[in-house]
Parts: sequence; C-alpha cells; structure tokens
Amino acid sequence: MAEETEKTSIKQLIQGMTGGEVTVIQGKVVSTSPLKIQAVNDDKLMIYQNSLFVPRHLTDYTTSCELSMGGEHSYVTGPTSDGSRLTSFAFGGTIVVHNALKAGEIVHLLSLNHGKQYYILDRV
Repeated sequence: MAEETEKTSIKQLIQGMTGGEVTVIQGKVVSTSPLKIQAVNDDKLMIYQNSLFVPRHLTDYTTSCELSMGGEHSYVTGPTSDGSRLTSFAFGGTIVVHNALKAGEIVHLLSLNHGKQYYILDRV
C-alpha cells in the first residue's frame, strides 16, 4: 500500500501537467455562434471561443450505433405481412446527437495557464 505522501490527488496531477494554478469556475453561455461564456461571479470576465476547449459530448455530433432486441418476452408490434410480432431484430447505422451548448446554460470550466485557456467540464 502506498504511503500517504506518495498519493496524488487529481488536482495535483492536473497542476503537475499544466505547470500552474488550476481552478474551477462557473460560467453562463452568452452566445453559441461564436461561443462566448461569461463567468458567473465576475461580470467582467468574458471567455471567447478561441480560449475554449469544448469536449465532444457538449457538441452536436454524428456517431455509429447499433440497436438489437431478442428474446421470448420482448417484441415489437408492427406491420408484418402475416400479423405476427417481431421478436428479434438488429439495426445498425449512424445517429446525430444534438447536445450542443445553448445560450443561458451554466457550465463548469477548468481554468488553465493562469486564465488564458479554459476547458469546459460539463453543464451544471
């Protein structure tokens, strides 16, 4: 078992990778095109798109998917030629996930490089 002095917190790990102070702040999305976020507790701090890193899950994106169902107690009632139930099927394809940030939403931001860059962690 590692001694207490050998354990590293996530904050220490991030600070070690970035080489500076890392803070988490809240911001409100003011505009989506271009993306602008205003700090919740600092009306003067406006963060613009060129300083933001937006993770994929906070955007609209296309991804592949697979949907399958089977088994004795699961079925889909639908138009079949003989009036029976569809009990086993599999579909594959792509879907578009609409999850982009919207004006008015509150987000958590990770401030990096002494406030020169920001990574959006997630919605509040």
